[in-house]
Amino acid sequence: MRILRFFLGLGLALLTHFVGVRLVPQFPLATDLFLVVLVFQGLEGDALAGLLAGVLVGLVQDTLGGGIYGLYGVTDTIVGYATAKVAQRVVIQRPTGVMLAFTLASAAQQVLLALLALTVFPDPVLPQPAWALVRVGTTAFVGLAVWTGLGFWRSRYTSWRTNRTARVHFN
Repeated sequence: MRILRFFLGLGLALLTHFVGVRLVPQFPLATDLFLVVLVFQGLEGDALAGLLAGVLVGLVQDTLGGGIYGLYGVTDTIVGYATAKVAQRVVIQRPTGVMLAFTLASAAQQVLLALLALTVFPDPVLPQPAWALVRVGTTAFVGLAVWTGLGFWRSRYTSWRTNRTARVHFN
């Protein structure tokens, strides 16, 4: 079921990415929906699943980005694995903890992208600091909004399941 949720989230992120780029060309600079999917997978606490999700999400981002192939693959693999390892040791249930997890994951991704570009390439193209801060903030906000919405939906579904009655009438 987790893998189905992951692929459903990845598909929704792809669809939203394509629509967002069509409407606003700077959409990928402002938010990273793929990182939201990756952090959700990492918050499950399974290190191997976080690692594999990071590889897949990174390859998808590299394919869509049009830049140097492999940068997002490496950084998302590290971020997915690190998020899962932290989630194994820390219980993240409150909105502040979730917001912190998304913020740190997004900031770590931006820093790792810059460090990897500086290390590997002679003339690297670094993200602009203003766009990096906007991306960290909006990604954390979107992650928290999705987490809150899913929590509300789960509580409503659980309430419906426990309160439903059999509507069988015998005449």
